[in-house]
Amino acid sequence: MKNRRLFISFVVAAALLFPSLSSATVEYARQTGMECGRCHIDAAGGGLLTEEGEKFFAEMKLKGLYRPLSNIQKVVRFFIGYIHLLTAIVWFGAIFYVHILLKPAYAARGLPRGELLLGWISIAVLAVTGILLTVARVPAWKVLYTTRFGILLSIKVFLFLIMVSTAVLVTFVIGPRLKRKLKNRWENEIKRGRQDLTLEELHGFDGKEGRPAFVACGGKIYDVTGSKRWKDGSHARKHLAGRDLTDALKTAPHGEDKMLSMPEVGKLIGAGQKIPKPLPERVFYFFAYLNLVLVFLITLIIALWRWG
Repeated sequence: MKNRRLFISFVVAAALLFPSLSSATVEYARQTGMECGRCHIDAAGGGLLTEEGEKFFAEMKLKGLYRPLSNIQKVVRFFIGYIHLLTAIVWFGAIFYVHILLKPAYAARGLPRGELLLGWISIAVLAVTGILLTVARVPAWKVLYTTRFGILLSIKVFLFLIMVSTAVLVTFVIGPRLKRKLKNRWENEIKRGRQDLTLEELHGFDGKEGRPAFVACGGKIYDVTGSKRWKDGSHARKHLAGRDLTDALKTAPHGEDKMLSMPEVGKLIGAGQKIPKPLPERVFYFFAYLNLVLVFLITLIIALWRWG
């Protein structure tokens, strides 16, 4: 109860402190470089508008730069905008994380549940907050196709919908197919008693979410799943399973003998040998890089929208 009273007091205080944009005539004068008397009958500003002031006011409403909101509504809009921006940073950051650190080859084996859940929560929050912000900013539908502000907003929404569409396809169509194909590959290799893999295929054996932990060394693949030193696919918080550790072992405090004591399960297929990727995987790669391009485009739209 005490916390609730503090929150209500904060909201009320913030509402009283926030100035009303509709009466900030000095700010508008600074933006336009015009004297107050240019738009107001009273040269000091405020009150009735001149014919030119009425025209300027109508243009502001059309551009979405003015819409009557109470002080409480402005406070709410501020917090919604903050959540919208913060969520966009998290979502875009996750996309950069996949491309820069994990690499699309890792994600092609199926995104970890945590990243997948984070992505969909971000999409839902962005959609809801985006709709609320648009309703608060856009007074009429025609603003979306008759003004620069509206056109940029429409393009931004369109790019967002493309990203959502690719997320749906990857999550519910392409992802499951890739996982089934990889599972079949594992089962067939296990029946043969071998696990000859390319470097990209090796990335899928990372020891996470119940997957086996494999590492390569000197062209051979070893199973470190049962080793206590490779818990959750990580060794000494430095080396990760699903990688070729040939070069890393050269600087390790121990030699290859530790690795040789692990079960050998196959060979690492040469990096120079090109193996054609299946269609679902090629589509996944296309969507992965498409989303990266869309992130840059949406960021450009926001820059043009705010500062262009």
